[in-house]
Amino acid sequence: MDPIELSSKLIGYRSITPNSSGSIEYLKKLLEKNKFECHLLEFGKSKVKNLYAFIKGGKGPTFCFAGHTDVVPPGDLKKWKTDPFKAVVQNGKLYGRGSCDMKTAIAAFIAASMDFLEKNGSKFRGTIAMLFTADEEGEAEFGTKSVIKWLKKKKINIDYCLVGEPTNPNIIGEMIKIGRRGSINFYLEICGIQGHVAYPERTKNPIDIILKICEKLKEPFDKGSKNFQPTSLVITSIDTLNDVTNIIPEKINMKFNVRFNDNFKSDEVIRIVNKRIRSVTSKFVLKSSISGESFINYSKTLTDSLIRSIKKVTNVNPSLSTSGGTSDARFICELCPVLEFGLVGKTMHQTNEMMEIKNIKKLTKIYLELIKNIFTD
Repeated sequence: MDPIELSSKLIGYRSITPNSSGSIEYLKKLLEKNKFECHLLEFGKSKVKNLYAFIKGGKGPTFCFAGHTDVVPPGDLKKWKTDPFKAVVQNGKLYGRGSCDMKTAIAAFIAASMDFLEKNGSKFRGTIAMLFTADEEGEAEFGTKSVIKWLKKKKINIDYCLVGEPTNPNIIGEMIKIGRRGSINFYLEICGIQGHVAYPERTKNPIDIILKICEKLKEPFDKGSKNFQPTSLVITSIDTLNDVTNIIPEKINMKFNVRFNDNFKSDEVIRIVNKRIRSVTSKFVLKSSISGESFINYSKTLTDSLIRSIKKVTNVNPSLSTSGGTSDARFICELCPVLEFGLVGKTMHQTNEMMEIKNIKKLTKIYLELIKNIFTD
């Protein structure tokens, strides 16, 4: 199976999150044709599409690859050199939405699996499984998170999992994600007293209050831990919705995100944030949305197997990292050890998203070596 042809086919589906637009259904037909047992799973009122598929050999571990077919919107189409939902190969590069994040990684793993099965048939020790969702780039409530609940309910065991996110900053093989920081989004509202700017003594300016709050919030949380960088707080929006210059606004809203390491749980972070705001004012409304906890679910067997595979194909010694944002690994870690490794992430979510053909082929070889290492060692 050609991973470039399969990548091109997947790019052709306009699967803007959380819509499959036929991508999950296509993978189901493809895998069923190749003797995988497939479960098309739909969750939520909008029936978000997911797929769990597997093929058994002999007695041995279940190794699962996880990926998402959904993509972010293309943005301004005038800035694209090509149709974002029509794969185009130019100068050794594959262009299209999802070419980096992460339809190509799905294609690479499927191609590697088919190559392995063609040579080994059912004569391998274990089970190859695949978990695909159309709900990763958005709220992710009815994607992998719901599939994990289904797997637990069905008592389906997975021993190891690899998520195909684009983990490499510059060259393929340089970075494996062994965990991720936790993430919380905060929404803060401060109320004051509106009035004329010429008479500030008759008002209470919420901007003055929030500036003091910002100083408190930006104080360091910690110095990091063995596997994680320091916890960080980033302010993303401060807004009064005030269109004039002669009125002191009545209220102000602020949005910020905290990425936290394994020194904290989410409830501890929320408590610290509340305490810091309360040290400035008692009159505020704070809401929070937890995207995920920090985690490392380490397996020496899986990690060593992946490192050997990368070195054999690329001659690169990968670093082990917990940097970056969140991924579906935050849900999978509840079930089994999980790593993330995929392509180079330079153009993910960008206009003219692309991936070098040679890297897709290298990734396919790495995945094939990984499958061999897990099932034939």
